[in-house]
Amino acid sequence: MQLDLRQLSPYVDYFIMCTGASERQLKAIADGIEEHTVKKYDLKPRRREGIVESGWILVDYSDVIIHIFSASQRKYYQLEQLWKEAPVVLKIQ
Repeated sequence: MQLDLRQLSPYVDYFIMCTGASERQLKAIADGIEEHTVKKYDLKPRRREGIVESGWILVDYSDVIIHIFSASQRKYYQLEQLWKEAPVVLKIQ
């Protein structure tokens, strides 16, 4: 899911949230995003936080923040509810 936060937040334009089915998949998603943005846009993340064992990895590109959750962590934190006023740009299930 991609949320447009430009009208709601002074520090980020978009949140991208996705769910991995396993620790291996969480790591693969985060690594794949980083590899793609370096290869295609010559852009490295400003920082990467979290570890696969925690069930939540955050990849920060300043204007775009990517949250990669395990199913249980995504349900627990409910970022979609915290930012429910934000327009949904893209939702894939």
